[in-house]
Amino acid sequence: MTNLYETMYILRPDLGDEAVDQAIQKYQTILRENGAEIVETQHRGKRRLAYEIDKQREGIYIQMNYQGDGKQVAPMERAMRLSDEVIRYLTVRQEVKGTPPADAEAVEA
Repeated sequence: MTNLYETMYILRPDLGDEAVDQAIQKYQTILRENGAEIVETQHRGKRRLAYEIDKQREGIYIQMNYQGDGKQVAPMERAMRLSDEVIRYLTVRQEVKGTPPADAEAVEA
């Protein structure tokens, strides 16, 4: 069963354009190697953080939407956790419209 996932991650603001592109390619490659299908990747640009993280006041925001069975998330997040270029990351599973939640019970009329 494939689900739709969204990962938002923040890169250090002192990275150059080439380093940012390499980081995006790196995480997309990890997902593809583990069987995910990249739906969309958005480079949201440099923005001010709500609060200081690791002495950084700004960050480069990247959003990736992809489909997979959930096994792809752990290797990618592990790579992000070990990387010095990623300040923060968050992955959420999105509900697909038109399909009932997994724990919903059928209602009989």
